[in-house]
Amino acid sequence: MTDRKSRLADEDVEQPFISHLVELRQRILRALAMVLVLFLGLAFYSNEIYSFLAGPLLKHMPEGSQMVAIDVASPFLTPFKLTLMVCVFLSIPFILYQAWAFVAPGLYRHERRMVLPLLVASTLLFYGGVAFAYYVVFPLMFGFLTATAPAGVAVMTDIAKYLDFVLTLFLAFGIAFEVPIATILLVWSGIVSRQTIGDNRPYVIVGAFVVGAVLTPPDVVSQTLLSVPIWLLFELGLFFSRFFEGAPENEPAGTPVIEHRDPSSDR
Repeated sequence: MTDRKSRLADEDVEQPFISHLVELRQRILRALAMVLVLFLGLAFYSNEIYSFLAGPLLKHMPEGSQMVAIDVASPFLTPFKLTLMVCVFLSIPFILYQAWAFVAPGLYRHERRMVLPLLVASTLLFYGGVAFAYYVVFPLMFGFLTATAPAGVAVMTDIAKYLDFVLTLFLAFGIAFEVPIATILLVWSGIVSRQTIGDNRPYVIVGAFVVGAVLTPPDVVSQTLLSVPIWLLFELGLFFSRFFEGAPENEPAGTPVIEHRDPSSDR
């Protein structure tokens, strides 16, 4: 009898775990399907998308210069690689929604009210960082870099290397613009207090310029254009963290009640 009860208890534990894995698989497949659908729709315009991305550099290249393709397959594969990254970029809100829908049943009500705005804000900040890099940083940086080329050196960038370069900068600025969210989460989780973060402001400013020097090319323009926004965004996050410090627990302590549901019900 005891063995039977133990076996039933193990099955009760195993079934929710399996159901969570099934739902996680469904969420991941939906996210991948969204990326695939967007890619199929935008693949025909891959060359136009790449031309748009290369615009800030082409505007500042010397007259008669052009971009080159060193590898044989680069003219074909590089625009498709960019298009795939664009599709992932456009799918971020849907991907975050799938992640939110998966973890939300395991959160308290007051946690849901706070986490959802943070997810929306983090998405907008990431998009803002990418837009800031393209419309503000790239024109200034490429104008500086092309103007400093030694005499007799033709500025002709490989399309694959240029794509890797700008994607790195996009990622750097997108992550850097998440500083307010990181500051709020540190205060909300109780890891550090708002007062402690404010007292360490000088170290944060120095750290912002170190990050700018590491993540950007070795020129003062791009380093400053990344470091200063990190500092200002830190101040913004420090200001809004006052609304998250000591957030009241509206529900008793303990393990939140997890809602088990059939993943197929969301179809």
